[in-house]
Amino acid sequence: MFLPQNEFTLFVILGLASFRLTRLIVFDKIMEPLRRPFFKEIEEKNEKGEVEIFLLPKEKGLPGLFGQLLSCFWCVGVWGSLFLVFLHLQHWFIGDLFVLILAVAALGAIIEVIISKIMDI
Repeated sequence: MFLPQNEFTLFVILGLASFRLTRLIVFDKIMEPLRRPFFKEIEEKNEKGEVEIFLLPKEKGLPGLFGQLLSCFWCVGVWGSLFLVFLHLQHWFIGDLFVLILAVAALGAIIEVIISKIMDI
C-alpha cells in the first residue's frame, strides 16, 4: 500500500479518482461501446436541418436498469466511489495503483480545462 496515510490527502486522492472514474464511465467516448447496449438512439433534426442523435436509456428489464444507472452521473459516482474505497481498504497494490492513476488523470484533466479557459480569454 503506497497511498498516503494522512486522512485528508487520502480523501482528496479518492475523490479525484472517483471523479475521473465517473466521467470515464458516463461521458468518455472510449466507454461508449460498453454503454451502447443499454441505450436507444433517437435521431432528430434541429432548426438548421442537421441531424442530432440523443441517447435514451432503454425502458425495460436489466438493460433499462443499467441504462438508467449509466445516464445518472450521481449514481455512477456513488457506486464508483464505493468500488474505489473497497479497493483501497483491501490493501491491494493494484487497487491503490488504479486509484492513484485515476487521481493523477483527474488532476491533469482539471488543469487542462483551467489552462484552456485561460487561453480562450
